[in-house]
Amino acid sequence: MAEPAVKTAPALDDNNALLGVPFDDPDEVIRAAVAEASVPALLMSMVHMTGDLDLLDELPGPAALIAMDLQGAMSEPDKQLVRDRAFEVIRDYRDRGCPPPFVPNTEQFKRMLDVVSAGTVTDEHLDYIAADLRLSDADQCGPPLASTPGQRRAFPVVVIGCGEAGLLAGIKLKEAGLPFTIVEKQSGVGGTWLANRYPGCRVDIASQYYTYSFEPTDYWRHYYAEQPEILQYLRDVAAKYDIVPHVRFDTEVTAATWDAATATWRVAVRGADGTTDELTARALICAVGQFGNPVIPDIKGANRFRGPAFHTADWRDDVDLGGKRVAVIGAGASGFQLVPAIADLTEHVDVYQRTPQWMAPNPMYHETVPDAARWAMRHLPYYARWLRFVSWWPIADALDEQVRIDPDWDNGGLSCNAANHAIREIFIAWMRNFCSDEDLLEKVTPKYPPMGKRTLQDNGTWLLTLQRDDVELITDGIAEITPDGVVTVDGVHRPADVLIWATGFDVNHQLGPLNIRGIDGVELNSAWDDSPYAYLGITVPEFPNFFCMFGPGTNAVNGASIIYNSECQMRYILGCIDMVLAGGHDYAMPRHEVCEEYHRRNQEWLRHMVYSHPAVSSSYYRNSKGELPTLYGFRIFDYWRWTRHPNPDDYELRTRSTLR
Repeated sequence: MAEPAVKTAPALDDNNALLGVPFDDPDEVIRAAVAEASVPALLMSMVHMTGDLDLLDELPGPAALIAMDLQGAMSEPDKQLVRDRAFEVIRDYRDRGCPPPFVPNTEQFKRMLDVVSAGTVTDEHLDYIAADLRLSDADQCGPPLASTPGQRRAFPVVVIGCGEAGLLAGIKLKEAGLPFTIVEKQSGVGGTWLANRYPGCRVDIASQYYTYSFEPTDYWRHYYAEQPEILQYLRDVAAKYDIVPHVRFDTEVTAATWDAATATWRVAVRGADGTTDELTARALICAVGQFGNPVIPDIKGANRFRGPAFHTADWRDDVDLGGKRVAVIGAGASGFQLVPAIADLTEHVDVYQRTPQWMAPNPMYHETVPDAARWAMRHLPYYARWLRFVSWWPIADALDEQVRIDPDWDNGGLSCNAANHAIREIFIAWMRNFCSDEDLLEKVTPKYPPMGKRTLQDNGTWLLTLQRDDVELITDGIAEITPDGVVTVDGVHRPADVLIWATGFDVNHQLGPLNIRGIDGVELNSAWDDSPYAYLGITVPEFPNFFCMFGPGTNAVNGASIIYNSECQMRYILGCIDMVLAGGHDYAMPRHEVCEEYHRRNQEWLRHMVYSHPAVSSSYYRNSKGELPTLYGFRIFDYWRWTRHPNPDDYELRTRSTLR
């Protein structure tokens, strides 16, 4: 099947959707934008346009910020009051020539946050939110570098992978004046968004939040961007920052070895044509992420299937699904997106589900962003930043009550506490909106607490697709794969022309075959086995000047954007490199006791969360010991705070005379 065409997206420019691009558009354009805008974000932008905080008392604000709702649980009459005044304010702002916007002081900012968050923001969050809103430069600039430009020019860095994290690493290394090479095994920028190009593939985090904080939020055509759109965004960012000349594409890192005598990493690479080379670096950044190793289950006869058979992460563009009988094995995130996208093309689809997934109501999941709404993002001061806030605040750190295990709560494993049970009832009620078939509802309703596994975003498409005459959901286990189909344990053989594995990734072995050797030749894969660990998910004892991005213990299932976490990690990595250089050291690596204590606290915290609930008997989060080494259990706010700059006391800082 051909890759879907990339929708036209605006070219990136120097506008970062902060101050707003001046405009002289007519009244009807303003009216259209106001009608489509998020009212809470619009209200905040009005303050920036006028400097009048009395608007916050005169006009209604959101009753609550709710996930997947950009309107703040406001009544239609209240929203209309704000929109009517917004039209007047924006028109006046235009007629005044779009002057520089008002920037609040601390007390004024607190007042704005109290209104827009319905009182849920506390004083401890002020710096955190101000940085994301770009009312401060704390996130963009980070702590001032203490090393000299000359020191940084003599400190080459190798980055493994050019997905969102590796691309970000290149941008920040370049800005800091550090020479670098990115090694990417694929033929282009994009990482998982280049590999995963199956029909229906899209992001589960609102596009405003799944965006580099230093690049515009008015880029997106969808509220939840599709794969081609995300890939184009990453390509555009790479072009804007001129990163591609620093990337060796179609090249794989096969090994990396620490050379104690020279305090360098020797990085072995192999090109697509089999040629080998060795790169030398003072620091090594591993940006391979957790979704690089597709899993194909060990099912009898899997290699005997005669037709095309492939994983969603290795999509076959040359396979035409038109008029074919297709077997999709797996009904998790990728299968959930794939099946509705191909059902109109195929003759028949059989979906083999091992475990049902919870679906969160999200009517916006497939919605496009109207041009009028994008006009507001581009032109209204700070509007796009507040829109981003409205999209992430209700989900990042806001779910603690719902995911905590109450030891006194007994509901047969269906929920973990009273609040979690209420979420369960909401999810089930949503499912009943689209299906009255009790047998099907029984099949798709999980027997474990909500959010115990990855929660899927749903606008009803999944259940409507499963009710088609040409789609069947099969919950019986698979006995074997035959040359022309699939046999389930009840003995039924279902023919198939194409077999698609939608069976996820081995997140507990994220390095795959990559062999990284640290001090005294210790192998990282052996040290980790299926229990990977890293201090803050970034640095590892016995591996000097080695840094992970989207490493162990950083999969923030409580709603954070991977891109946001990557920015935290890269800010910290630059701080570590600067700490080494400014102190005249050769390397830094975390102390064993520091890393062990951090890993212990994270795992202990997770043991009290729904992901560890006994009813969640299997999930890709768990390793062979039942631990959750890939997950991050604390608040995103805490991660932002902990990664602002490294603490030298956490590290062994060595010079050449002390090298082993």
